[in-house]
Formats: sequence, C-alpha cells, structure tokens
Amino acid sequence: MGSSTSSQSPSNSNPPRLAISLGDPAGIGAEVTLKALASPQWRHESPLLVGCRRWLEESYQQLRHHPGPTLRDPAELEVLDLPLAAPCQLGVSSPACGESSFAWLTAAWEQVRSGRCQALVTAPIAKASWHAAGHPYPGQTERLAELAGVVEASMLFTALAPAGHWRLNTLLATTHIPLAAVPRQLNGELVRRKLDRLLAFCQRFTPAPHLVVAGLNPHAGEAGQLGQEEVCWLEAALDNWRQQHPQVRLEGPLPPDSCWLSAAAAWTGGERGPDGYLALYHDQGLIPVKLLAFDAAVNTTLGLPFLRTSPDHGTGFGIAGQGRARATSMEAALLTARDLG
Repeated sequence: MGSSTSSQSPSNSNPPRLAISLGDPAGIGAEVTLKALASPQWRHESPLLVGCRRWLEESYQQLRHHPGPTLRDPAELEVLDLPLAAPCQLGVSSPACGESSFAWLTAAWEQVRSGRCQALVTAPIAKASWHAAGHPYPGQTERLAELAGVVEASMLFTALAPAGHWRLNTLLATTHIPLAAVPRQLNGELVRRKLDRLLAFCQRFTPAPHLVVAGLNPHAGEAGQLGQEEVCWLEAALDNWRQQHPQVRLEGPLPPDSCWLSAAAAWTGGERGPDGYLALYHDQGLIPVKLLAFDAAVNTTLGLPFLRTSPDHGTGFGIAGQGRARATSMEAALLTARDLG
C-alpha cells in the first residue's frame, strides 16, 4: 500500500467532512464519484477520496472524452493514494480488483475512526472480486461492522421524494442471505431490534413516526393458511413492541404485495406516506425501493458509530469506462452523509 498524497491538502484545522472509498476499480466508482463532485453543491468542497491516484487520473482522462455531465478534475481533490494491487481491466471481476477495493474500504474506515472524517461514502464493490481475493464477506456492511466491533449492523435505504415533501425509508430485517435461510434467521427479538433501529432513524425527522411491517408469507399468512410465521411469533412480537412504544403508529404484519402501495402514492403525489417500512428480507424491500427510487435511493448503514452511505446500484461492469453511468444515486449518497452524518 502506498502513502498519502494530496494535490490540495486542507489544513488539519479544517479536515474533510466525508471519506469516499472508490469501490471496485473495474467498475463505475470513479465515474460516478467525479460526476457527483462536479455538481454545484460540491464545487467548493473536497472530501477525502481513498483509492489509487494514478488510476483515478487515468479514468478521468478517458472519461472526459465522452459526451455527458462534467467531471471533477482529480487534481482539485485530496486523495489517500493506495496504488492498485495489480493492473485491473474495466468491466472484469478479478482478485486484484477485489484486493484493492477491500484495502480502500479499510483505509477509508480508518480515516473516520480516527476522527479525520465524519462520515463514510462507499462506491460499489464486486463481492465476487472480494471472495476471489480471499475476503469472504457478504458485503461492505459486514466488513464495516467487523472493523467497528459491532455485532449487528442494519441496512436501510432512504430516498427523498421528487417534490421533497416525504422521505421513503426501508430497513431490511435480513440482508445478504439465501431466501431459504430467511425463515430460520427471523425471530421476534430480531424484528424488535430492527424496529428500534428504524424508529431511531425516523425520529431524526418526526418524533412520533408511522411505521409499517411487511409479513413474510403471501397475504401475511392468511391467518395461518399460507404460512405459520405471522401467527406463531410475528404478530405477538409486533404487539409487544407497540405496547412499549405507544407514541408510534405501527401497522403490520401487512400483506407484502400491497404494503408499499402507500409509498408509491406518496412518491408521486403530494401526501405523506409512512415514515418507515420494515422488510423481512432483501428483495422484499429492494424491489419497491428500486422501482420507485432507483436513481435517488441511498444505502445507509445503521448501528455503526458513524454514518455510512452508498449509492443504491452495483459496479456497472457492463458500462464501465463508457461515460454512461448516472451519478444521481452517488450525489444523493454524498448529500445524505453530509446532512445526516
């Protein structure tokens, strides 16, 4: 790993607010970051980028010849320079790319842990590349939880509606596990912990939020006819939580195929929807979020001693280096980390 270099290093009395790990070097991390930092609200700010300076500058030179949004010149930015472990090919998963993105995330975490930065934004990584490099984590969330010494981190997706009147917040009770493992991992205590996390986040915006919990089975089990989890433990867990939080309006378990209809109406209309949704597994929550807010949603990690955000998309290997990647979600990730961190 290389040493820290900077073309324009801020003084120690005015450290950068955000650290940005640049993700998989074979993907679109550099592109969406440089596009996002070229937007007006970031033109006079310089977060700390963590990655390979030479790779970042080469990416800039290649991308600037494509038509499209303006790119921020890396020469204007401070970079914690950690050279690539080995050459990486755009659009191709490899152990070298996995090793570099893993090292960049770890170094970015250290900048936040030390207090030099106040929040962390992570560009997308490829889990296959991490695994090929010998880092068998389900994702960046789990690695950050390990680094922070946290037993359990939570994954929440947040997006501000186009009219700016309402925020869609969806927390996942389980994350990167096979669907067959979901019923085995779910239990009343887990759901209560996740509701506590969701409540704390939503109380940033309103003291008595309206929360919705999706059922696990079709029609939320149809009174036990389509699955037993709701009647055996989920309904009791929610009733217990309601009693402990009488100021909160908690609905659920609701049929999963319709409980996000209120979110769809609020996203496109003028009324407010529920303040938070609890999805019981990954795709149950991410399908409605991505249908409504693919370019606006931000992956937010709760339960860490700092705020971490990430754009709600992957590495974009199929379009890497072509200048086609949209930076809207990265812009939202940066703003969320700055405003809520």
